[in-house]
Amino acid sequence: MSTVAVQEARRYGEHATGCAGCAHCGRAGHRRAVAAFLARRDELAAGHGVPAAVAHSPVAARQWVSDELAQSARAVTAHGREAGPARLDLVRRGTLRTVWGAVLALLLAQALTAVEAGWTGARTAGLCTALALAALLSAAAHAHRARGGLLAPLTGEDNRLSTTRAVAAAWLLLPSFSLVLLAARFPAPGPPAPAATAFDPARDAGLLTALALVAAVTVTARLVVTAGITAGRLQKVRADRPRAADLLCDDSGRACLADVQYLLVSGAVLVLTAAGLAHDPDRLPGVPWSLVLLLGVSAAWHLAAKCAEGVRPTIHSVVRSREAGDLDAPIRTGDDIEIRGRGFVPPGADAPDPLTRLVVRIGAVHAHVPLVPVPGGFANPTDTALTVPLPADVEPGRVEVSVVTAAGTETNRVTIDVVD
Repeated sequence: MSTVAVQEARRYGEHATGCAGCAHCGRAGHRRAVAAFLARRDELAAGHGVPAAVAHSPVAARQWVSDELAQSARAVTAHGREAGPARLDLVRRGTLRTVWGAVLALLLAQALTAVEAGWTGARTAGLCTALALAALLSAAAHAHRARGGLLAPLTGEDNRLSTTRAVAAAWLLLPSFSLVLLAARFPAPGPPAPAATAFDPARDAGLLTALALVAAVTVTARLVVTAGITAGRLQKVRADRPRAADLLCDDSGRACLADVQYLLVSGAVLVLTAAGLAHDPDRLPGVPWSLVLLLGVSAAWHLAAKCAEGVRPTIHSVVRSREAGDLDAPIRTGDDIEIRGRGFVPPGADAPDPLTRLVVRIGAVHAHVPLVPVPGGFANPTDTALTVPLPADVEPGRVEVSVVTAAGTETNRVTIDVVD
């Protein structure tokens, strides 16, 4: 059954490559490749499909299974890269539909509310402003169509959507809309009273402070992440594609309370500010200082969580792996060693392809960590323990052991004694 799935995945992958612009074929090929890999993993975990030539040797069988899974994982990653442009094109189209849908919603809202109050110049200016900004955003999306359109400036270097960038972009969009609206309302210079009172430094200080605050959070978060990566405390593994869940989750896909609260508080304050603009479109929207303080507390919480994020990969100990019935003995060439510690599998690196890039440095020998499948996942490697066979090229004596993770970060070195 798994052989049929693999053959179908290859056929769909070739078809997706031939029509790279077809989003349906690209996604279908990737889904079938993933299904084929999962079926193959569970088959090997059950002990089926291992060639008879290596089945007699547990060490050889484990190595063959690991190599087979590693090759299948690379094939899945290749299918994902082939489907990437088609997915980004779908994202670009979706964001453009959202932008123009918002313009249509604004038109409908104005039309409904104008039934009793009548159509005013402010409604015309608001609609013209929305159309102008939508046209500019559409042009920007077309210029960055190869990177997902409007999501390009919101995507970080790890190919994930950034919460701080998304909040900053939303706060930048509101004053831009307000300024263009004022320009449309009062295009001619002169002494009209509404134009003279549109800008009040005392009233606009809250808006400027909120805008400066979210901009400072964006820059500071970038500096914190860069410093963490440089120090080896924070490990970043590139995602296969940006997802909307990135705004609320950490790199491992779990919901992050600091990100959730920052997004909710910022969004709530932004909605209240936009409501003030709708109520009085002749002036910049004001932000009460109480809301600015609330936004500052939320931003401080978010930055504190960023500073505390990450764990440096560390080896605590290296011991000889002992199976049931084995006698206690020192580490010899050919034995399995178990490396205990933490941070071996960075957040977001629990997919099969990143796991294949995990390497243990034993003296001058680089040993790749074998993949040991179990139903629904892998028993080796894990974030806290790795099991690798001691290569025959390792000379007896005192040898240093370290681990290089999928993010390229190397752990501390632990010395072990290898005997003949």
